[in-house]
Amino acid sequence: MVDQHNDVHNEEIPTELVKMITQLECVFSDTPDLIMRKLRIKQTGEQAVLTYLDGLTDKISINQDVLRPLLFEAGSGEAGGELMMTVGHIEPQLNWSQIKLSILQGSSVLFVDGRSEAYSLDTKGWPQRAIEDPQLEASLKGAHQGFVETGEQNIALIRRYIPNRELKLKRLTVGQRGQTTVSVLYLEDVVNPNLLKRLIERIQQIDVDVIINTGELTEFIEDSPFSIFPQLISTERPDAAASQILQGRCVIVVDRSPSVLVTPVSFMSFFQNVDDYSTRWPISTFLRLLRLFAFFTAAFLPGIYIAVISYHFEIIPLKLLLTLGESRGQVPFPPFVEAIFMEITLEMLREAGIRLPAPVGQTVGIVGGIVIGQAVVQAGLISNIMVIIVSFTAISSFILPNFDMVAAARLIRFMLMVLATLFGFVGLIIGLMIMIGHLIALKSLGVPYGSPFAPVRFTDWKDTLVRVPLWLMNKRPLSTTPIQIKRQGKSRVGEESE
Repeated sequence: MVDQHNDVHNEEIPTELVKMITQLECVFSDTPDLIMRKLRIKQTGEQAVLTYLDGLTDKISINQDVLRPLLFEAGSGEAGGELMMTVGHIEPQLNWSQIKLSILQGSSVLFVDGRSEAYSLDTKGWPQRAIEDPQLEASLKGAHQGFVETGEQNIALIRRYIPNRELKLKRLTVGQRGQTTVSVLYLEDVVNPNLLKRLIERIQQIDVDVIINTGELTEFIEDSPFSIFPQLISTERPDAAASQILQGRCVIVVDRSPSVLVTPVSFMSFFQNVDDYSTRWPISTFLRLLRLFAFFTAAFLPGIYIAVISYHFEIIPLKLLLTLGESRGQVPFPPFVEAIFMEITLEMLREAGIRLPAPVGQTVGIVGGIVIGQAVVQAGLISNIMVIIVSFTAISSFILPNFDMVAAARLIRFMLMVLATLFGFVGLIIGLMIMIGHLIALKSLGVPYGSPFAPVRFTDWKDTLVRVPLWLMNKRPLSTTPIQIKRQGKSRVGEESE
């Protein structure tokens, strides 16, 4: 039966309307939401059938732009002539594979008796939500528009920020069963052609049933799939995506996904935020340093606590050591068990808060943290200082602007806790060296992940740890290997002479 269906899909369209309907019913068997509307075209007198999937089309467009002109408007009366329809786009289809794809993608298809081609009509109108404020990337001074689940709208949102003819678009199709449209946006006179070619080839090599969202696409095209560090940035913000394109990067828009991917990126890219360029440069610099400090705090603080308590308590001042000893006097567990218990409890509360409805999730997170923290301390299972350490670690992870980097810090934290338990500070230093070595060796679409520090590119330091004034950033980041380095000219106007 599968071979017979494949044969039908590759067949050309018969000229007899009865055979068209028969093959249509064969291709879309057990599809009760397939609508077939028989009609007679007034301008030519031909018999025709309009077919579409209910729920994927715009009924108003079908009635006003297709049915009304065909049924009520008279033409030349010549059979085989041009059909009078006011729909935006009409594309002839010559075989059943094209027809099947058009119907499944939301277009309606018109079959006309005596013609060896069908007509795909752009009447798409599937359910979609309105453009709203991004949920994961809140902004104080940026735009309050986020991407939606429709690829065409997402591309339009980006084009509003870059209305330039050099903004190009390559459209690819991924998936055998559900063909997903994947669009790559870039500035043709800026992006490195070798980088773009490498990205296109990776997307074209994907052979799967269907791509549901950007997270699935990421795993197929990233350089090091076994690394815990994210190698592509996922963003919900059109202004952030446009800013990345202007720096010489590529943006990948996946249809049916409310976020887009940015590549290539570096480690420092995950500590930048769209508000950094809307705030005065000293404040932006402070916030970036704060985020980097928060990352290392979220990853290393529990391990440092375990190492100090277990191996290096001599570095603790005497008064603080007495306080710690009093706090841990009734705790029956070693520091590692104590830390693991609290960290796992924190992760469970975090996941519960995400999965539950928003009002209930916030209540569970706050009440659960307070009640459990106080109860375990009073029961003598956990020390007060451990609750403080875990709370400070959680707050530090919330500061990071990128969720994928937060997840990486959470995994690193558990690894460092094990090393600190086994080797103390030596284990932490070994873990730090392994992490730095891995970051230096890692690549994003062939571009060094540790740039601009490894390899060293002093020009790019203007927009990493320190964000210098915008009028000093005259060049695009060299880490993206753009073919057009200049980003702007002299934009700073000095004091006017009297």
